[in-house]
Amino acid sequence: MDTKLILLILPLLIIFSYLFDAFSRKTKFPSVLLLLGTGIIARAFADWSGFVGSELLNELIAVLGTVGLILIVLEGALELQIKKDNVGLLLKGGLAAGIILIINIFIVSQLIVFLTDLSSNLAVLLAVPLSIISSAVAIPSSTGLEDKDKEFIVFESTFSDILGILIFNYALGQYQKQELLIAAEPLFKLGIQLIGIVVLSFLIAILLFQLLKRITHHVKFFLIIALLILLYALGKYLHLPALVTIFIFGLFLGNISAFFPESLSSYIDSEKTTKELRDFHVLTGESTFLVRTFFFLFFGFSITLDNFLSPVPYFYGLLILGAMFLIRYGYFAVSEFKIPPSTKVYLSPRGLISILLFFQLRESGISGLENQPIDEKVLLIVIIFSMLIMIAGTLKKSPNKEEEIAFSITNQETTEPTNTELINENDVPTSEE
Repeated sequence: MDTKLILLILPLLIIFSYLFDAFSRKTKFPSVLLLLGTGIIARAFADWSGFVGSELLNELIAVLGTVGLILIVLEGALELQIKKDNVGLLLKGGLAAGIILIINIFIVSQLIVFLTDLSSNLAVLLAVPLSIISSAVAIPSSTGLEDKDKEFIVFESTFSDILGILIFNYALGQYQKQELLIAAEPLFKLGIQLIGIVVLSFLIAILLFQLLKRITHHVKFFLIIALLILLYALGKYLHLPALVTIFIFGLFLGNISAFFPESLSSYIDSEKTTKELRDFHVLTGESTFLVRTFFFLFFGFSITLDNFLSPVPYFYGLLILGAMFLIRYGYFAVSEFKIPPSTKVYLSPRGLISILLFFQLRESGISGLENQPIDEKVLLIVIIFSMLIMIAGTLKKSPNKEEEIAFSITNQETTEPTNTELINENDVPTSEE
């Protein structure tokens, strides 16, 4: 492809992604769907014009997805603010993520076994990616909710990402070793491994934080991100859950005051540290935006219109999605003693991590996955319709606090105060009023 044409296309794609993101914030329509649609339309135009060379883009999808996964987990961990008044909400979000995820994996795997000739262990490997909530989609879509519900979605979707990836890697390792999925010895080894990784991750987080403080070069944030990607790659080679390290590092950076006791706070320049962490958070967010843009565009480009013609993926995808939403509704109905579904029930989209784990499963060389009905087409249907359900659910919610405040201020401006209100000393108007 001509260099001038590439230089013309790449900035246009970023500009369109920015406009999609701005449109998403106004309308709650996920920008991911717009990126996917753009990629699909571009692929249809490329096929019509006789363009060849899409194989290179297909190779880039896995790389971009992995980098995007690291950045999304890091950004999500930076968003988690541990405070005394939200520890209960954090525990509720983590508990909901774990229970719903495990029940989804069990029910969906049983459905796959019933509908296909796959073994139960292989069905679990297919069920895990379908069951993970995408924090990259759920968190931006929760902006219009009340503060507690929004914070709950941040906690739940982030823990769903982490737990889902850990369960998938564990299940894949057990399948490749031809061992039982649920057994005392491997689960005990996994627990010991996780404890060791958590302790090691805290030490690495402290070392990286000290490195971040001491680097005087004007380029240091990308060095930290490069080190995190290196840690993830080494973890993959050693079959260790390195994503936990990235999560703990982000959690550590986002909650420095919570992890450092007051006796050690004098050793930290709080003003400088706050500014640097804010800059790092901004860089992580913008990097995530860039990687996510090209990942979903390239993934959309890998999809042809033939994927939507067969009714078979719709049957399997909608059946699986319906079962998962029934489970989610049942959990919140029991835990909150509320029969009408709340907005949180609908905020369960699938996205990047589901796609990436499907690619990882395909590249693992497992036999028996060829010509099976539960494939990328079914995953695509689950992703698209889970986002459409989310849109329908968030549009039904009541106006948020900002809208109600704006409405009350508007009404207050049109109402003349009485003489009693004017002379009441306790009702002195504030500067905001």
